[in-house]
Amino acid sequence: MARSPSGQRHDRPAAAPPVLWYPDDRPAGFAPADIQSAAASIRETLHLVAAPDGTGIGVALGGSMSLTVPGRRGLPLVGTLPPLYPEWLGDRSFGEAHGARFPYVAGEMAGGIATVAMVSAMARAGMLGFFGAAGLDPERVERATAELAVGLGGRPNWGVNLIHSPGEPALEDRIAGIVLRHRVPAVSASAFMSLTPAVIRIAAHGLRRGAQGRILRGTRLFAKVSRPEVAGLFMAPAPGALLRALVDRGQLTGSEAELAARVPVAEDVTVEADSGGHTDNRPLTVLLPAMLALRDELTAAHGYDRGIRIGAAGGLGTPTAVAGAFALGAAYVLTGSVNQATCEAGLSDDAKEMLARADMTDVTMAPAADMFELGVKLQVLRRGTLFAARATRLYELYRDHESWEDIPPRQRDRVEQEVLQTSFGTVWAETLRFWQQRDPAQVRRAERDPRHRMALVFRWYLGMSSRWAVAGHTERRADYQIWCGPAMGAFNRWAADSFLAEPSRRDVVQIALNLLEGAAVVTRAHQLRSHGVAVPATAFAFRPRRLA
Repeated sequence: MARSPSGQRHDRPAAAPPVLWYPDDRPAGFAPADIQSAAASIRETLHLVAAPDGTGIGVALGGSMSLTVPGRRGLPLVGTLPPLYPEWLGDRSFGEAHGARFPYVAGEMAGGIATVAMVSAMARAGMLGFFGAAGLDPERVERATAELAVGLGGRPNWGVNLIHSPGEPALEDRIAGIVLRHRVPAVSASAFMSLTPAVIRIAAHGLRRGAQGRILRGTRLFAKVSRPEVAGLFMAPAPGALLRALVDRGQLTGSEAELAARVPVAEDVTVEADSGGHTDNRPLTVLLPAMLALRDELTAAHGYDRGIRIGAAGGLGTPTAVAGAFALGAAYVLTGSVNQATCEAGLSDDAKEMLARADMTDVTMAPAADMFELGVKLQVLRRGTLFAARATRLYELYRDHESWEDIPPRQRDRVEQEVLQTSFGTVWAETLRFWQQRDPAQVRRAERDPRHRMALVFRWYLGMSSRWAVAGHTERRADYQIWCGPAMGAFNRWAADSFLAEPSRRDVVQIALNLLEGAAVVTRAHQLRSHGVAVPATAFAFRPRRLA
């Protein structure tokens, strides 16, 4: 009995009897080894139970729950965690939109390193992959795209890369035409600093209203970004001026342009943190929350009837890193560097061995071939190659001199002997033939502007350095340009002494499955710890294993 503030007595409701957990053939576990084993059983319902002496919380699998059972001794039930599958780590709408089972993307490694074989393997495994079209001539991109379109038989979970080419807008238009002609289901736009006609054409082409009035897309555009100001362009509707220009050219219909003004340019925005290739080296923990907040702001401002998915890329080389990306709110994850040393990658065995020996600090920044004159840099492998130092020297010479002839003779000799390993004139003759076929306007400009001629010759070295790595020209190993982020070193540390240690045994699907499975295990361990279970450190250390 209790007395109220008024002095009246009333009956206090009796406390509900506790729910107890009763074991079957598996007892509850309280020891570190038991907790680690239970944390790894992600596909089973996991019960949290109080120790009989009240000293802590343990874990239990199976069994039954009820009130007091005469003649049986149960443990107080603290809580229950449902099964956790790798497929459930991201935003469920990702799989629905792209016909994928897993929230996982193999990124578009340039120069065809993300091969037809890699994209096909990812699609058949229920993931998504992008063909690395950047740096390839349009004819090769068309052949690869046609092969994928036929080989994947209408699957929706594959795509092709469109990289920003500020010096060659006609090239962007040609690649856009290829992906639309072959009805590529997804396109990843990367390295864009602003919106261009080519990327808007892809985003708006095929827009239509479905039976319920919902706007449907012909091609699903991914935007890979590292800056909020660029991300905002892709999260907003397409600019009216660009849409009108495309309609005037006959590249969009009036209906497509009208619908494009009602939806974001891209509904999948990949936030690229400290990655290989083009990167601003920003930490994912700083960049991703800012992009999520921007997404929410623009969604409300434009009144979208659908969400924009924000994915994570850069630095994802271990299960813990992948789990962290999902914990930050990523709808999906995208990996790049770790896929370069796989069997499916279009990179020489020699270069793959170099990548497999890399550590987290064996990367550096170097000038980018496609944006050389702008001083844009990208992240490359440093260990075993002198490319970054030599390319930087070429950029500094370009920056400080008006022409090749303006460079002091001693420095010119060093460039020819150590970097070009042939004469400037020989390289110019080869460069001239290339641009006469690809873009004669570059030749005409070089004939008027000796500084541009110097830039084209220096860009020859940057372009060839990637080809030497792809083809395995070991005599030019010191000049290999291999795009690489610190995730490669983290992956190598994690994969050491496992079946994934050797490049010849690295399979892009096995890497993906292990990263996702491990991320689910790490996520489960975090759940247990947040509920008061004394989780041992070993529960967070998932080791690679062969997964079906």
